[in-house]
Amino acid sequence: MRPAQATLSVVDERQPPPVLIPAPLVEARGISKRWAGGAAPVLDDVDLTMSAGELVAIVGRNGAGKTTLLRILTGLIEPDGGTVKVGGLRPRADRRAFHRLVAFLPAANTGLYVRLTVRQNLELWSDLALIPRRQRRGAVDAAIERFDLGGLAAQRADRLSMGQRQRVRLALTTLHEPRVLLLDEAANSLDDEGVALLVAVVEATRRNAGCVVWCAPKIDERELPQVDRRLTLRDGRLT
Repeated sequence: MRPAQATLSVVDERQPPPVLIPAPLVEARGISKRWAGGAAPVLDDVDLTMSAGELVAIVGRNGAGKTTLLRILTGLIEPDGGTVKVGGLRPRADRRAFHRLVAFLPAANTGLYVRLTVRQNLELWSDLALIPRRQRRGAVDAAIERFDLGGLAAQRADRLSMGQRQRVRLALTTLHEPRVLLLDEAANSLDDEGVALLVAVVEATRRNAGCVVWCAPKIDERELPQVDRRLTLRDGRLT
């Protein structure tokens, strides 16, 4: 098995330090959300703050609101109440700069163009992610190495196994080297090698002054041993 690697930028003597961002890196205050027809709010006055280097695990049963919270933190949907800031930026007022800092991996197995190869999917995403043109090839090559996709780069996405597709989705998610990584059931379908590669990227993100939210119905401590905080989402509250 190939050793787990992560090619995200790491603070060392050969590289400049990461750009300083005001603490906390993530600040969500008073987040509430109720879907039409719902008897109770999905999220009820939820607070979450995170500093650079933190890994926070959020557990809760299916339907507890974990994905809704991540989508709000990502800026994909707006809360009914409360505010979200990442690096002092707001999802709408500072949209482009905000999304350069954040990446979200949703649960499920979607998001790939099945008739495109792995490399073509990554090349397309590098354009959508607004990576400068001169940096795109290097970003794609780094993402392929990060999740050990070299042998699959020329294969179409519909020829891949579920676990291989998950690696590609993770490569897409980390293509622009985000500072805030929001993961929803990220280990689904991954074998031991895939989990090791994912954890290596999580650790590299933390070392690069980023932070990570790892959501799942339950957390396997063998997969994710270095959690700074473990929170539970239940009845709309985060505790």
